[in-house]
Amino acid sequence: MKRLYENKLIFGGLLSVDEPHLVERYNKALKGFGLKPVKLKSFKIDMTGYSPEVADELDDPEYLDPNGVNRRFIILSPEQSELPVVHTQFSNTEELMLDFFDKNRREIFALTIKDVLYGEIEDNVHAVDNLEDLLRIEQVEFKLSTSGDLLGKAHELQVMIDKLLKDPDAWQDREMLAEMVEIAGVTGDIRTNDLLPKEVVFRHNAFWTSHFGGVYIFNDDHQVTVIADPGTRGFRKSRPWEVSYIDINDHAQVYRFLLETRRIEPPRGAWVEKSGLLKQRARMLIIGMMVERDPDIELDELSNSMLDSWVRKNAKAIERDGALPLLEFVLKRSRDWSAVDLHEVRPEHRFLISRANPKHPDWWLTNRLISEYLRFDFLTLFVFNKQGFYRAYQDWPEEYREYVVETIRNTYFKDKRALRARFYG
Repeated sequence: MKRLYENKLIFGGLLSVDEPHLVERYNKALKGFGLKPVKLKSFKIDMTGYSPEVADELDDPEYLDPNGVNRRFIILSPEQSELPVVHTQFSNTEELMLDFFDKNRREIFALTIKDVLYGEIEDNVHAVDNLEDLLRIEQVEFKLSTSGDLLGKAHELQVMIDKLLKDPDAWQDREMLAEMVEIAGVTGDIRTNDLLPKEVVFRHNAFWTSHFGGVYIFNDDHQVTVIADPGTRGFRKSRPWEVSYIDINDHAQVYRFLLETRRIEPPRGAWVEKSGLLKQRARMLIIGMMVERDPDIELDELSNSMLDSWVRKNAKAIERDGALPLLEFVLKRSRDWSAVDLHEVRPEHRFLISRANPKHPDWWLTNRLISEYLRFDFLTLFVFNKQGFYRAYQDWPEEYREYVVETIRNTYFKDKRALRARFYG
């Protein structure tokens, strides 16, 4: 993993915490969770406050996620809203954190000037033993704390302010007025400097979780769909009357579900021609096949003519596999996408010529699911499915690892948003 770390493909884009007062605040949050403070003078954190260096010192990679649910967070700065989430067991942790930052931006700014904000993304499940536990998660609440009890003091002050406004005799309570002055000396004027976050409850919509080897849960009107391995505990047993279960290994059924719910785009000419995604997939597919046949093959300065030559030499094997001929056919017929009859395409190859519908709110999650079936497409894997990418990386030969890292660094990292918009809509 050293190459990934050096090229910022893992733990990249994090925020450095190296000012003594911020390190001290972070340690106070750790104590609030019942954890030992760290002796580090500097470390890096992601959007949730997770730090790989702190995890190493504590010898606990799950120190902010001890039970795989009710994820903990530590906020030192509103700048964290711009960071990635590098360690999570739920794909929508980032979405929930972004919602919290967005809805409470002023309050988070005011609180983190004086203190650290920490807590849990709490739901009604304390442990995940089967699918029923996951299905019970419908909304979450951000349970908040500060090391200096700023939130508690702000709440006390707000109650006293309300009393003054509503009770004409309250102005004669000198003891309360003195207490208000004392608390205001800590919190500031909360009428203009809000400290109490206003929105802390959020909907837990469609998500992927690492539990049971990976489970996808999609929510539609009056219908919940679970896509998982049928060996998952509770599969087709939890709420069978209101939940649809799909075997993640059943390519045809998974694709049909995504198509019928308009989560996936079949190979229409408009996006196929404009995006260049299928051309990129064809190139990655060829290189993946080359590496599979010769793990030590040199991949430096691969030209299109070299790839064409390899394809001609291995024409029979490529024809039997069927993936590359399908991509080439679709690229040639992209203007007339109706010529592609999906019923004539092998179920395992249908994802090759499709992408998630960028107009659907589950766009990101759908692209993640697609990446499960296209392991050779390392770009889609890295963009939407970091956990899957890191697992695949472990099994790749050294030459291929180097090639993949260089390609991602020289393409995706140059302008992430532009590449996502071009390829995936």
